[in-house]
Amino acid sequence: MMIPCRKGCGACCISPSIASPLPGMLNGKPAGMRCIHLTEQNLCSLYGKPERPSFCLSYQATEEFCGSSRNMALKQLSDLEVMTAQ
Repeated sequence: MMIPCRKGCGACCISPSIASPLPGMLNGKPAGMRCIHLTEQNLCSLYGKPERPSFCLSYQATEEFCGSSRNMALKQLSDLEVMTAQ
């Protein structure tokens, strides 16, 4: 079930790897690394802009992925990254 994103969470911009190029990150982003477009307030500086990557556009916040807190989202998305990388 989809849930609204928690403002200032940013877990989806940190935990997963992104294999496709991003503006300023032509080789994508490794898991666990902050996207360079994530602000200090954990907001996406590309949100709503046409250069926002398709990977980011397709992400849907769900309780399964995001849990009930930012810390839970970081853990669950990191765990999922490890499980799918094998």
